[in-house]
Amino acid sequence: MRIARFTVAGADPRFGLVELEADEGQFPDSIAVIDGDPLAGPVNYTGERIDLTDARLLAPVIPRSKVLAVGKNYAAHATEFGGEVPSEPLIFMKPNTAVIGPDDPIIRPKLSQNVHYEGELAVVIGRFCRKVPVERAAEVIFGYTVANDVTARDLQHSDGQWTRAKGFDTFCPLGPWIVTHLGLDEAADLSLVTSVDGEVKQDANTRQMVYSIPELIAYVSAFTTLLPGDVLLTGTPAGVGPLVAGQRVSVEIDGVGTLTNPVLDDVEDDQESADGAAAR
Repeated sequence: MRIARFTVAGADPRFGLVELEADEGQFPDSIAVIDGDPLAGPVNYTGERIDLTDARLLAPVIPRSKVLAVGKNYAAHATEFGGEVPSEPLIFMKPNTAVIGPDDPIIRPKLSQNVHYEGELAVVIGRFCRKVPVERAAEVIFGYTVANDVTARDLQHSDGQWTRAKGFDTFCPLGPWIVTHLGLDEAADLSLVTSVDGEVKQDANTRQMVYSIPELIAYVSAFTTLLPGDVLLTGTPAGVGPLVAGQRVSVEIDGVGTLTNPVLDDVEDDQESADGAAAR
């Protein structure tokens, strides 16, 4: 299944199951609306069906607590920055306020002059869990989606740790939906292609990961409890590079979907931003 979170004409977000033309189903390119949140409990079809072109797709999940991510999980990516593959997974976090959805703009902050794309496969956790053994990792996975681990590369280097560089608002695009039908073997052999304005920048396969999805779940759940809706970014392959305003960056993962976002510069006045925050 493909589970999307969407809105129509600015109404409250809802969830639905997406059927594409490639499925050769009865209702191609449509969304069958369901009630409730599939990550929170059982859901039912409402009987309503919406044309996919009439819906605005949102981030398929807003993590309830955290986005976990792994650095240097593709050997070639570690090498392109002059580093070595870590002896164990290199974990960091992104705040859930960084999450945006398909076609939402990535905003280059004024504090950075070198913002990079990083296309990745994302794992969506489906249940409360901790200390998950490698052999039981499949039991806690709800599904998979596409991610872009946007990074302020200059701040990453200057800060020496990654919280600020990875945590700006809009720095975690997710989408276009969550696929729940992939097994671990399938997820471990997916083509991943990142392009900027149609030019391919990253072209890899998830089988090139240093640490597998089960190994990553076991590692992170050994030190933090995972909640339904938490997201685990599994690392980016070689070929990362800068983004400038006016570009469009797309991450396509075979069997999952394509996530596309425009890039804009931050033009918001700092005082206006402060006033807006106070008003909220």
